[in-house]
Amino acid sequence: MKPLPTIRTFEDFRDAVNGYRLPRLILTALDLDLFTHIGTGTWSIPDLAKQVAASERGLNILCRNLASAGLLIKKGGRYRSSRLAAVELNAKSPHHRQAYVELLREGWANWSQLTESVRTGREVDPDTSPDDPAYRRQFSWAMHHRAVEPAPRVVVQVPLKGVKTLLDLGGGPGTYALEFLARHPRLQATLCDRAPALEVAREIAATHKGGARLSYLPLNFMEADVPGQYDVIWYSNVLHIYSPEDNQALFKRLVPILTPGGRLIIQDAFLLDREGLYPAEANLFAGTMLLCTERGNTYSLSETAGWLRQAGFRRVRTIPIKKGTGDWEGGLLEASLSR
Repeated sequence: MKPLPTIRTFEDFRDAVNGYRLPRLILTALDLDLFTHIGTGTWSIPDLAKQVAASERGLNILCRNLASAGLLIKKGGRYRSSRLAAVELNAKSPHHRQAYVELLREGWANWSQLTESVRTGREVDPDTSPDDPAYRRQFSWAMHHRAVEPAPRVVVQVPLKGVKTLLDLGGGPGTYALEFLARHPRLQATLCDRAPALEVAREIAATHKGGARLSYLPLNFMEADVPGQYDVIWYSNVLHIYSPEDNQALFKRLVPILTPGGRLIIQDAFLLDREGLYPAEANLFAGTMLLCTERGNTYSLSETAGWLRQAGFRRVRTIPIKKGTGDWEGGLLEASLSR
């Protein structure tokens, strides 16, 4: 994401608050299923208004703005979709990122309730269980749609020479585990998560290189010990879901299941400065954790490293990731046991 503007003047304040306008226009297009209706065709506003059951005036204003943003292409009085809109936002396309798009739409509704969450300290929908099969399946597909591009870019930068066994802990659809397997032909990987998430992983693995070397462990690892022994544990985008106490307790329980010299590698939305304010995206993501989890937050590299040392890891270091290639800024955090 682009860095957030610094607010110093009232004009800065005005522009920041008005930042909701383009996202709301895009979400209205999704509400109307506009990109699916447009498909690969070229439409006049009167014809498209009939197709989506909208007013010509409203649709004209909407499409002009979507064209300004690059999601639509306007020529004369007619509109067509950009490649992104036609391929990844079109429900009739085999490459439609339906689950992740739906998660983004839900985010608008969640963030509209932020004031109440700040007052109560509770998530917006505490009755939604992470064990609900339908929710877990939808969320797992969304996480796959989110990770499908960064996963191969990150995996190529993670040193796994000599590693025989890898545990993807809380890996959901297994997107990262499958990329590790594709890159390392002798590697065996185990994916540990809730059963509905593993069902999605099996579907993805069935068509993926290396999928036959992926094993599945249905388990809530925060409540039950993880069996087995592993050279590397990959803990990606899970840290922020839980409290500091949850993560510290987990790290201690992971030490016995690592082989001598074994490593725990963490990818997450780390805060990188002393005051815990930057990167801005990691700081903003803490708001999502307030809205959507019981105890989650985003944490600094330094405090996470401290938890790892307290758990018994001997060496803690960062693995640098090339700028713009990872899920987040700041690289990965690696903790190793003594041999």
